[in-house]
Amino acid sequence: MSEILPKVPFGRTGMEITRVGFGAWAIGGGDWAFAWGAQDDEQSVAGIRYAIESGINWIDTAAVYGLGHSEEVVARALRDMPAADRPYVFTKGGLVWDDADRRKHPVRSGAAASLRGEVEASLTRLGVEKIDLYQMHWPAADGTPIEEYWQTFLDLKAEGKVGAVGLSNHDVAQLDAAEALGHVDSLQPPFSAIETGAAEDVLPWSADHETGVIVYSPMGSGLLTGAFTAERVAGLPDDDWRRSSPQFTTELEQNLRIVEAMKRIAERHDVPTPAAAVAWTLGFRGVTGAIVGARSAAQIDGWLAAATLTLTKQDYDEVEQARIA
Repeated sequence: MSEILPKVPFGRTGMEITRVGFGAWAIGGGDWAFAWGAQDDEQSVAGIRYAIESGINWIDTAAVYGLGHSEEVVARALRDMPAADRPYVFTKGGLVWDDADRRKHPVRSGAAASLRGEVEASLTRLGVEKIDLYQMHWPAADGTPIEEYWQTFLDLKAEGKVGAVGLSNHDVAQLDAAEALGHVDSLQPPFSAIETGAAEDVLPWSADHETGVIVYSPMGSGLLTGAFTAERVAGLPDDDWRRSSPQFTTELEQNLRIVEAMKRIAERHDVPTPAAAVAWTLGFRGVTGAIVGARSAAQIDGWLAAATLTLTKQDYDEVEQARIA
């Protein structure tokens, strides 16, 4: 039996979503360019099912996560679930990988034929007839202008292949160009107490245009869980992308001050530190929900309380003081 979590309108899509969703990046497993290291599929399936049983009603994945594997694991977790209990499934395209070299960085392609092929592949891997939300993962880097690839997305929506269309990692100028052709149903930017840039531009834009926003990495890719130290970073697997990220290396000392503030906030609200970190993102105008990664059912308990938690001005002021210290 699912718990009852509050839901909010997801822009103008007609969907109502819980304020936290299950992020499926890490469950793609290891041995690809942006992996989080090896992952046990049984734990992933159990984690997805636990999230749904806990009341979460959406999953965000992408074709590139594990080079198709994340979508396959999501499908496995949902396969025998009654239609009425199934969560919304959001996925992303526009990144084309090389099966012969899994560690090679994917190509950012906006070509219509490529995107159409990706949609069909995602439909097959997910085992669905329609994708609830399809997002362009990154701006194209193959010379395809946004007007062209966004038109492809709008066409896919009109054809019923996807229910809603969105952009991930796009800026205001790109959002304006897309919106001029057809409504941008959703935006997915990075946003956390460590990476705050979205609050200055794309979040206000989205609020003004009734575009739903699902932020990613609200826990700073794990930093804001409170479990990281310099020693733990040094011990990350060789194929974990965080080993070379500035947030975990040159910026680590400052980020850990923010973590300490988040720990104090969590203690005041009697919730785990990850829940406080996720709740921080949900207090901003324009944010509909937060995508929160999990590799096991146990990790979900660490952030689930964010779905119903509202932080105070004192909390936000404390984080800001830690940032400028």
